[in-house]
Amino acid sequence: MSITIFTTGGTIDKDYFDALSEYQVVESVIPAKLELFHLGYALHVEPLLRKDSLEITDEDRQFIREKVMASTAEKCLITHGSDTMVQTAEALKGIEGKTIVLTGAMKPARFHDTDAIFNVGVALGALQTLDEGVYVAMSGRIFKPDEVVKNRSKMRFELK
Repeated sequence: MSITIFTTGGTIDKDYFDALSEYQVVESVIPAKLELFHLGYALHVEPLLRKDSLEITDEDRQFIREKVMASTAEKCLITHGSDTMVQTAEALKGIEGKTIVLTGAMKPARFHDTDAIFNVGVALGALQTLDEGVYVAMSGRIFKPDEVVKNRSKMRFELK
């Protein structure tokens, strides 16, 4: 089994540099963290964007779609910012022969109390069991894009 991970930025890939800095999207630490788990299958990582999800445009979504379609992997994980993850998931619907799961984090993967690794783990497990289609893996659950919403006040994703 082969899985391609496409990184696009978002909180999962953010870092800050000092007390006066704002968060910035930087190179993803997810590939390095996954190496620690000695997975028994191949992961190919392809960085696509380094953007906050609020900055992702329709053109960016088309670019992501084209990259997923061109991938030889039948299973694709996309790390993405949580604010517009659902919109990107909607834009990926209808890609034949692929199981696609989008995930992200409410706190950067570099933080000790992050939900990033948990969400990525849930997404990787889901990729191995779900049927072809597009899904969102957040808050310990798997959602269809048209059935989920981000609840900012509770810092989680939930059914509409």
